[in-house]
Amino acid sequence: MAREFQRGHKAKISDLTAGTDLYVGVQIAAPGLTFDISCFGLDANEQLSDDRYFIFFNQPKSPEESIQLLGAQSGDTESFRVTLDRIPAAIQKLSFTATLDGAGQMSQIGPGYIRIVAGGEEVVRYSFTGSEFTTERAVMLGDFYLKDVWRFAAVGQGFDGGLEALLKNFGGEVAEEEAPPAPAAAPGFAPPAQAAAPPAFGAPPAPAAPQAPQPAPSFGAPSAPTPPPAPQQPVHTAPTIAAPLAPQAPAAPQVPSPYGQPQQPQQPQFGQVPGQAAPPAAPFGQQAPPYGQPAPAPYGQQPPGSMPPGAPQGVPQGVPATGAGLQAALQPYKETATGQRWTPQNQQLMRVDLTMGGAGVLARQGSMVMYQGKVDFGYKSAGFVGRAVGNATGQEMQLMRCTGRGQVFLAEEGSHLHPIELQGDGICVSAESVLAFDESLQYEVRRVEGHGIPGGALFTMLFQGTGTVVVKTHGTPVVLPVTPTTFADCNAVVAWSAASQVIVSSQVRLRRNAYPGHSGETVNLQFRGAPGNFIVVQPYEV
Repeated sequence: MAREFQRGHKAKISDLTAGTDLYVGVQIAAPGLTFDISCFGLDANEQLSDDRYFIFFNQPKSPEESIQLLGAQSGDTESFRVTLDRIPAAIQKLSFTATLDGAGQMSQIGPGYIRIVAGGEEVVRYSFTGSEFTTERAVMLGDFYLKDVWRFAAVGQGFDGGLEALLKNFGGEVAEEEAPPAPAAAPGFAPPAQAAAPPAFGAPPAPAAPQAPQPAPSFGAPSAPTPPPAPQQPVHTAPTIAAPLAPQAPAAPQVPSPYGQPQQPQQPQFGQVPGQAAPPAAPFGQQAPPYGQPAPAPYGQQPPGSMPPGAPQGVPQGVPATGAGLQAALQPYKETATGQRWTPQNQQLMRVDLTMGGAGVLARQGSMVMYQGKVDFGYKSAGFVGRAVGNATGQEMQLMRCTGRGQVFLAEEGSHLHPIELQGDGICVSAESVLAFDESLQYEVRRVEGHGIPGGALFTMLFQGTGTVVVKTHGTPVVLPVTPTTFADCNAVVAWSAASQVIVSSQVRLRRNAYPGHSGETVNLQFRGAPGNFIVVQPYEV
């Protein structure tokens, strides 16, 4: 029986089916609208670094045929064949998208779905409707992504632009339009229309719903010559780096042209002789000088007349001589949108998309630094018992609930943030090291017993279920496998797998603090467990 996914749900492919030769079907329709359904093969940076893995109507398969566009069949608007064990290592993610061809918006679509079929049996389906979208012209339906093993995620995220904007979002470039290719004849291997047999690798039979009769293709007809594909431009994804200021001949400052367009000659200003350099602009916060008078020197710089010979006159320090422009300077710091619910923007900033997943997010009070969209923030009460347990164990968390439709950016005191995705397993984290987590996760206080600890025990928080918990650390942590000889300082350890056994080390005891010359180490914890268990340690002692 197929599993019904909601937006934001994820699962390992191996938990859905043992096969790797999969059929992906997409059904999306609206009266009077047409759609382009595509698959983007992305690298580890979620960029289209190889244009040959953009699978769409004009490029129906990848070079090694691990991704193939099959067309409409079995009740699906479009279908694909994906062979996971043939996908090259450079491709880490497959994003299936649908975009409008022409006018319209995604709020007009009727009930649709994306589904996975293996061995002729449907194993998972994610359904959606137009009520989940507004004015978007594209939607990211679902992803296959490689995270130690191949997994599937139901995305359902709208995108304002069309296919061209979506292609640029993934780092690709749009080739110039050419004359439309000649229509290709029906392929020779196409079965007769009355057969309606599913593909051998596992597409399901067509549903019983009546469909309009279609003319049968000419069985065995030769294929029309395929027109050569449009030349693809190399993808440039590296950020622009501003070069240091170097002495050179004075040049007239130019306004940078829009991204991807050639530089246009600048029109002379009023009263300026054509070909003559324009006067330099006034520094920030100062008024422009009258026409014909030199601009005042920026704060902290020498006036133009006192600068050494040969140096550029009127150029502020730190400004690239090439005039890269503000847009190029800010490009490395733009918002990162990956189609996932949790997306690190950098090491200290986390973005959560509340429109995905359905459930709310619990975050540490005061950790919100910015949000966009319609988001509601409410106080999350722990109740009388929860406050009593938190005060007694030191594991009290002051939380706020974030709900609505929008994106929330979280951070706290420049700590490094690490999203940890749980798939039915568990992790132990100190409450002090938790920034935020999905409300769908279950959490409770766990006791770590030991005779050498004040009060007889240490306490930590246990998170279990399906969702993500964001852990904060001081600096970059290290993850170590649990072995019989794994020890960690209790003030430096951040988290460990829930299946690990934790005991107090007998090598260092608190009573040594009473003697001069003691080591300074208070309590060490020893970890034991089966292979696969781990601990996370930060380069800092709380």
